[in-house]
Amino acid sequence: MLMKLLLCAALGMGFFLPRPAVAAAVTPEAIAQALAKEGGTVFPIGMTNEKNAAYFSGASYVSLLSDRLPVVNVTFAPGAHTNWHIHHGTCQVLIAESGLGMVQIWGGAPRVLHPGETVTIPEGVKHWHGAAPGHAFQHIAVMQGGAGASTEWLEPVIAEQEELAKSQEEAEE
Repeated sequence: MLMKLLLCAALGMGFFLPRPAVAAAVTPEAIAQALAKEGGTVFPIGMTNEKNAAYFSGASYVSLLSDRLPVVNVTFAPGAHTNWHIHHGTCQVLIAESGLGMVQIWGGAPRVLHPGETVTIPEGVKHWHGAAPGHAFQHIAVMQGGAGASTEWLEPVIAEQEELAKSQEEAEE
């Protein structure tokens, strides 16, 4: 428990915001080109996220960055995002790496994520995250592994929430 609290506290507690969806599959090359227009990438785009594809609104890719800890680079096609979900047994730390992202905690307003920004999603909190409308996005996801750590996938982000995210992103520009 102490290790879990230290991990969640290490990068600071934060809040998340909503984001828009894109359904068409996009190649890693097309995403790399989109990210190049926004400053490029640091980590590889990785392999198609087949395991969780049903819980994403568009194409996503994953690249494991550690063979000892659950540290993953996640790449989202422009506008793609996760469904609402909850992490049990661990918090989740998101480190925005490239492109433009969004995150939202249930009941809160969407928030735009820029490269270098971090968000800590507390254990047991319903949220979603991904690419801002019209933008590709990469983040590093850090979670504590082990017994009891799991993700509960929930409903898709609805159009009204996506519109709120789009207006939030436009307000930031």
